[in-house]
Amino acid sequence: MPATPEGHVLEFTDVIKRFGPVAAVDGLTARVEPGRVTGFLGPNGAGKTTSLRILLGLVSATSGSATIGGKRYAELDRPLQTVGAALEASSFHPGRTAANHLKVYAQAAGLPTARIDEVLGLVGLADAAGRKVGGFSLGMRQRLGLAYTLLGDPGVLVLDEPANGLDPEGIKWLRGFLGQLAREGRTVLVSSHMLAEVQQTVDALLIISRGRLVYEGDIAGLTVADDYATIVDSPDRAALAQALDAAGIAYEPVRTGFTVRGAEPAALGAVAAAAGVALSNLQRRGPALEEVFLDLVNGTRVHTPTQQQPALAEEGDQR
Repeated sequence: MPATPEGHVLEFTDVIKRFGPVAAVDGLTARVEPGRVTGFLGPNGAGKTTSLRILLGLVSATSGSATIGGKRYAELDRPLQTVGAALEASSFHPGRTAANHLKVYAQAAGLPTARIDEVLGLVGLADAAGRKVGGFSLGMRQRLGLAYTLLGDPGVLVLDEPANGLDPEGIKWLRGFLGQLAREGRTVLVSSHMLAEVQQTVDALLIISRGRLVYEGDIAGLTVADDYATIVDSPDRAALAQALDAAGIAYEPVRTGFTVRGAEPAALGAVAAAAGVALSNLQRRGPALEEVFLDLVNGTRVHTPTQQQPALAEEGDQR
């Protein structure tokens, strides 16, 4: 196997998938680059899993295309060595050991059995190789599913909700592990329905709702300057309010002092200093990213992605 697996660009081009009258994926166009971890986010039923199944050749698109390095999955010469994928809950025979579970797939793909111990070690299951999977916790099963995706030492990893069932230590481990895979030049695509689960893990985001792209970019791009405000406070709030009024600065009283928009912290500090007002708090704050995410998928915030226009989301859409 190559020492440095080759990552590939993943491309969705105007992908549409209909189940009867319902469009589970509705004109999805997006691009996933190698060398970084990309989060694929959206509420349950947004079309994430259907999109990934189309990418992996498990479902045919009604129209459009999804490719891996310019090829459809069915056209790949060595699929398991090119793409490692774990979608939804993996199926395990409870009577098989972890090593035997992986052995079935390794033999089917013509991979050396020595790779089994390697991948179990990579995911922290070296000591559990001889244990039956029926006794595994959900977190251990998640790790075993990840081990399966690594059997062929692929350049592309496609993972559906990989943090599900992991404890905080496991989530921290996963964050570092996926980052290392990306730094090796691999393409890592991770789906989730919660921004909070992946915001410290991913380098880029694709957010969909009702099968359409509503955001494409990095986490920093989720917010704009108008989203930010400065919280300023003083032991003498009356004097601070008087200083702000004299300077013509609009503010809103809140529990922690005053919220000021359109003014930098340095400018507010200068106003307070000139008036001889001591400050107890001067802090720049932005919106919680989870709030921005919910605004996007609910259609209350509009963002124009690089490649297509956003669409309003509705509840009850198909996954």
